[in-house]
Amino acid sequence: MNFCSQCATTLRVEIPSGDNRQRHVCPSCGAIHYQNPKMVVGCIPEWEDKILLCRRAIEPKYGLWTLPAGFMENGETTAEGAARETLEEAGARVEMLGLYSMISLPDINQVYLVFRAKLLHLDFAHGEESLEARLFSEAEIPWEDMAFRTIQHTLERYYSDRKTGVYGFHEGQIFHKPR
Repeated sequence: MNFCSQCATTLRVEIPSGDNRQRHVCPSCGAIHYQNPKMVVGCIPEWEDKILLCRRAIEPKYGLWTLPAGFMENGETTAEGAARETLEEAGARVEMLGLYSMISLPDINQVYLVFRAKLLHLDFAHGEESLEARLFSEAEIPWEDMAFRTIQHTLERYYSDRKTGVYGFHEGQIFHKPR
């Protein structure tokens, strides 16, 4: 970030008074420009013993499989964002069953929130960001072609929970860089 979005003055990086970390601060108008993690919201759309996955038509991870998910928009709840992403990427409507997992990715400034959801109909089709949308049984999941570790970890826990019939809430973190 180079310029203030309030007055276009060149920003400084400093620790503002009363804060504990460096921020982009405008020396002219005093605006502090906070940069916060992006929220990625999605769901596990369930249909009987299968789940709906999408094969990515965009980078990163073009051609690999994932759950329908994407960045949350301003003005929507996490559940609304997850339902919107499912509709955009897979043309599927869902009924939310509850928050299932939250995974922090601190070194890339993202937080993934994944809901369990009931697929409302089988009339789905891939959207612009997907090459394909398809139902998979557990035995058919393309584990070696999963796009993101967050999704793989979430699905591993999902299938473990499904064996017991008790779906807990799962929280964790994934680091991309050595700590």
